Amino acid sequence: MLAYSTYSEAGGVGKTTTAANLAVAHARGGLKPLVVPLDPQDGDLSRLFDVDDQRTEAVDNIVRHMIRRQKGDFADLIRTVDGVDIIPEHNMLSDLAEYLQREKNQAEAMGEAFGMHAQLLRVLREAGVPDEYDVLICDPPATEGPHLYNAIHATRSLVIPVEPTAKGRAAVEGLEALVTGLENQLDVEVGVLGALPIGFKDTRDQRKILHGIEYPIPEIIGERASLMEGCWMQQCSAFTYVREHRDRHRDYELETLAQFDRVARHLESQIGLEAPNPPEPGDLDHEVVTA
Repeated sequence: MLAYSTYSEAGGVGKTTTAANLAVAHARGGLKPLVVPLDPQDGDLSRLFDVDDQRTEAVDNIVRHMIRRQKGDFADLIRTVDGVDIIPEHNMLSDLAEYLQREKNQAEAMGEAFGMHAQLLRVLREAGVPDEYDVLICDPPATEGPHLYNAIHATRSLVIPVEPTAKGRAAVEGLEALVTGLENQLDVEVGVLGALPIGFKDTRDQRKILHGIEYPIPEIIGERASLMEGCWMQQCSAFTYVREHRDRHRDYELETLAQFDRVARHLESQIGLEAPNPPEPGDLDHEVVTA
């Protein structure tokens, strides 16, 4: 199973839209992706896919499963959009650190072990996710904490959306120390599958910044603020937005969709995973066929 977290130390670089569109690109290839977003903020992946209607209600959710207080089966948490299975975010994520610490204290009082940062991995394994799915994508918040640690513990690999600015360069430079710290804290090896520059305007400064990034760069995505804003407005992926909400198809937007398809194929190739029904990159008429 291909597993990765979309992560950047810098906020507002397109981390969530990258996770969403890569998930759809994997599904377009005939693979079965599961997305586990863990961002407690309202502008999250569940909102983008319009599956956050119960986030304030006292329903079963991923946090309950992580602290062993679930109300039902893991499979009942799943919502499906554009061929992508999603575990919707819930407001209980805002207090995840407190819930995990409380459970840890109770476990230790009973003489039991409780790894605060291994609970998402435990939940996914007990639910049979590695056997059921081809791709797992986690979308944690940018800030360090149990959301990020659980996501990385579960996936062990990162895809890094990068803003091609001095701020973005600083975030990438700080990533090496962060990854080393995570490896030491979690006692796992963390790899970087690739960096994905977003908002590139082909200036000399931006070219210089990208030249200094040492991670693989499968594609460089240009400025697409209108496309991404449209996705948030219509609560859908870029593929659905262009196909169903644009009155005409713009070549540069179709090329962006093709880039997401190509990035998905690139990431799959990193572990030898072959999509059974890959589309012509950017083909909006491609028929999605899943096993």
